[in-house]
Amino acid sequence: EVIAVKGERDRPISGLVMDSRRVVPGNVFFALPGLRTHGGAFVDEAVSRGAVAVITSIMPKTIPAKVTFVQVTDPRAVMASMARRYFKRPDEDMGVVGITGTNGKTTVAHLIRHFLAGEKPVGLLGTISYDLGVRSVPSFKTTPEAIDTFGMLAQMRDAGCAHAVMEVSSHGIDQQRINGLDFAAAVFTNLTRDHLDYHDSMDEYFEVKSRLFTGELGERPGVAVINLDDTYGRKLWARLSSGQKRISFGESSDADVRADKIEFGFKSTRARIIWPEGEKVVNSPLIGRYNLSNLLAAVATVYGMGRDPAIFLERLATFIGVPGRMERVEEGQSFNVLVDYAHTDDALRNALTMLRPVTPGRLMVIFGCGGNRDRAKRPMMVKAVQEQADFAFATADNPRRENLAQIFSDMQGGTTDPRKITWIEDRRRAISLALDMAKPGDSILIAGKGHEPYQEFADTVVPFDDRLVARELIAIKRISTPSH
Repeated sequence: EVIAVKGERDRPISGLVMDSRRVVPGNVFFALPGLRTHGGAFVDEAVSRGAVAVITSIMPKTIPAKVTFVQVTDPRAVMASMARRYFKRPDEDMGVVGITGTNGKTTVAHLIRHFLAGEKPVGLLGTISYDLGVRSVPSFKTTPEAIDTFGMLAQMRDAGCAHAVMEVSSHGIDQQRINGLDFAAAVFTNLTRDHLDYHDSMDEYFEVKSRLFTGELGERPGVAVINLDDTYGRKLWARLSSGQKRISFGESSDADVRADKIEFGFKSTRARIIWPEGEKVVNSPLIGRYNLSNLLAAVATVYGMGRDPAIFLERLATFIGVPGRMERVEEGQSFNVLVDYAHTDDALRNALTMLRPVTPGRLMVIFGCGGNRDRAKRPMMVKAVQEQADFAFATADNPRRENLAQIFSDMQGGTTDPRKITWIEDRRRAISLALDMAKPGDSILIAGKGHEPYQEFADTVVPFDDRLVARELIAIKRISTPSH
């Protein structure tokens, strides 16, 4: 991969960095091509901060003294392989599980970690947080860059973790952040429309996800765990060779790990879980059909890694759920309030379809569409909400650098019944109006942001947590409403 080298190769290094602002003396700086600028524009800053080597695809005309420049074809691929070696291949010392798919990654990751937990801690890299064995830090990317990924896996190994569970995004795969990573298991949950602002088509989106299973990123995973209830899952299953260890899951009768005798309730789900050697009736604290799919994914994965479901399923009773994933807000109110991360038309449809049969009253939803993201999905999200909910409050999600009026304009293309939707720019006011409207037996779904404790406006991030706002408003309304 090396095209040219200028300077000494034999040089001690103190770390790997891809952000020139984080360089300290002795670092290797990776000058990567970016969406707006090339990292080569920051080489001078990196050198001034003490970088001793620069890996780049473009060799500069003049080379600073005492700095080694290495020109390579693909700096991102080189960064992943160097990071793995620099941190002494932490993935070889732990069983690493990677979960990919449009929906369910976070819940599946938390369930797998819960089932694998024992005498040794289990690390987690995901959308909500990075749990490193002895400490936990807030997440900044679902799948971090290669340097951060291998660095944090090394911290987990050093903390005594026997396993690590990580969510794997399509961006993470496409940008080679997990190249060379040795996965004990890889899980495919489902594929629905999302991230088409990044991928050109659903087929391209699927092809990127498939790389986690086919060996294109390095070694093939020890076991591939695939959802047979999903069209793309069946397509992936057919693509993988029968010589590769595969475990399928789903409600489908031909799945290796499946469920039947299912009873969906508002606070729990009862089902019989069946695997090749046995079966067990469980009461899951997770509600809805898609959460049953998430449970089956986790069971199939841990079973595929050699554990007995009859034993580890006992732990399901102590699973406390996942922050911002169909999380119930309980403040003694006579109606139900749930906060969920659903931010695609398919996820909204799933969430509302699940709530409908267990809601005796009206089903209401508060939702919005993110700015600077796939505009084509906006009318589809409104259409899904109009099909399933009795009333909807369309509001701001994370507008980012996009005008909210433009976002609303795109969304309005999906309106089928204007009487069942109102447009409120301020998210707090939208939540407040929904709570005012609610009567005993109603359900309110606050969708889109889930666990996120902020809103993004242009270059500003402001504190905003749907769960805290809902609790605060319910308390205020209780105080202001005289008792009868």
